[in-house]
Amino acid sequence: MKYILVTGGVISGIGKGVIASSIGTLLKSYALRVTAIKIDPYINIDAGTFSPYEHGEVYVLDDGGEVDLDLGNYERFLDVTLHKDNNITSGKIYQHVIERERRGDYLGKTVQIVPHLTNAVQDWVERVAAVPVDNTNKEPEVCVIELGGTIGDIEGMPFVEAFRQFIRRVGGHNFCNVHVSLVPHPKTTGELKTKPTQVSVRELNRLGLIPDLIICRSERQINEEVREKISNFCNVLPEHVICIHDRSSIYRVPLALEEQGLAKYFAERLRIQLPTIHTRKLMSKWRDLADRHDNMTKEVNIALVGKYTRLQDSYASVVKALQHSALHIHHRLNLTYIDAESLEPESKVKSPIQYYEAWQELCKAEGVIVPGGFGPRGVDGMVLAIEWARVNKKPFLGVCLGMQCAVIEFARNVLNWTDANSTEVDDKTSRPVIIDMPEHHGGDMGGTMRVGLRTTNFKSGHPSTLKLLYGDVASVDERHRHRYEVNPDFVADFSAKGLHFVGQDIEGKRMEVMELEDQPYFVGVQYHPEYLSRPLKPSPPYLGLLLATSNKLTQYLARGCRLTPRNRSDNESSDDDDTDDFNVIYQSVNLVANGSAGADKPLVEEK
Repeated sequence: MKYILVTGGVISGIGKGVIASSIGTLLKSYALRVTAIKIDPYINIDAGTFSPYEHGEVYVLDDGGEVDLDLGNYERFLDVTLHKDNNITSGKIYQHVIERERRGDYLGKTVQIVPHLTNAVQDWVERVAAVPVDNTNKEPEVCVIELGGTIGDIEGMPFVEAFRQFIRRVGGHNFCNVHVSLVPHPKTTGELKTKPTQVSVRELNRLGLIPDLIICRSERQINEEVREKISNFCNVLPEHVICIHDRSSIYRVPLALEEQGLAKYFAERLRIQLPTIHTRKLMSKWRDLADRHDNMTKEVNIALVGKYTRLQDSYASVVKALQHSALHIHHRLNLTYIDAESLEPESKVKSPIQYYEAWQELCKAEGVIVPGGFGPRGVDGMVLAIEWARVNKKPFLGVCLGMQCAVIEFARNVLNWTDANSTEVDDKTSRPVIIDMPEHHGGDMGGTMRVGLRTTNFKSGHPSTLKLLYGDVASVDERHRHRYEVNPDFVADFSAKGLHFVGQDIEGKRMEVMELEDQPYFVGVQYHPEYLSRPLKPSPPYLGLLLATSNKLTQYLARGCRLTPRNRSDNESSDDDDTDDFNVIYQSVNLVANGSAGADKPLVEEK
């Protein structure tokens, strides 16, 4: 096993996750099996109880792990399926060590940071690195590890010490440290400053780690003079100082690493045998994505009405899923964030300017998405935004809480149940159209939700736009994270008025997919499809929203286009199959967009 540790200096949020993902993508393009681990030094057991404003979104894995959003980057870039143990926190490590101590595993010894906690970190990394994460079901060959936070943080020091020891444990030729640092460009001086990087590397050296590569993040390209200066003060060769300045999109980061010869460097440093003939398929896909992202001229305007709009990372996977779909229909995504509370009548009194601006932004949107969330705040604003979309026949997608709000809106304004509500908002309502799930409401906040991969069955014989977008399949597997659900007692009332629940869980008790008649696209899903969206495989519900917003959905479906769902059988497909699916979708959408494909023409013309 080869290990690549990615550390960061100067500031947090410098882009270590994208760098780590890009390194993995580059190595995977050489047919190497790659896995990834994210280390978060905070004491929390997992990310499940975080406020979105504190740490961004909570990313959910197949096994129900609630983890750091960087694992979403790894899964999207590498197209792998990670597990909850791929996210290590201080809380998990301390809990593991304390449980062992309680069992008497340490035989009466004084339990200390060194060696007990540092050994636990090393054991954990070695164990998780060997777990298969792709469709080959083989042990990975390279493990990319991202150490969260900034070098010098007190909570991260035990992990740095663990990796100092780890080098001796696995051998220096099997371990590489990549240090990501900021090279700021103050406008007052007009020159790039290397001192922060020097201090960061000096601190890393003091703690016992010596960087093999220094990746410098900057606004503009670093010249040779600056590179030589960093090389001299940080004791690395000039060619091992890599510049990744701000790019037009994250899709260009793996390409930038390839252009600077990192694949060859890792092969020599870690003694990896790269194939003599490289087809470059994967990197060609990324280059095509990057070029397409930069050359799009048409726009699609989407309004995101949510509760946590002050921090864009709160909806990181939602935004990525929208971008993936926009790329596939060759449109640039113009996303407007609208605070749901600003749409409520109370806001008109408290902040009239904010109220009118929010409604103005909503009225300019061509499509609306209401994502997930927790708690009563902003629910009435979401309901008002959904009413506007329904009445004006604007394409709409509701995810988790967004679907629940759509049910509340329909009950109030179509069924005339003015007091309809969710028990999360009003537990005394006489029309509880959304109710809690007692088995997932046990008292503790962490780890008690219905979370992880679940199967949704589509109703046989019932027309469904979303079912067609998935490829006209009988069922799909998607990731969930919720405590509340649609009350099955009212389903018949909704169906009688045209709001159909076309997808249910395998027991037929829980409503998973909702669609409204006589609308261009009015869909709600209880699950979170954004977690399984990939740059080359956009999520079907999100793709449907973008297609409907750009007036292409009807033609797209009429031509029989398929977007393969992420079912377990898909793991048997080859890279060639993925490429073919991507080309079919991309070419078919552009034929429709350009008006050059008649009903009697084939989906993809012969070469």
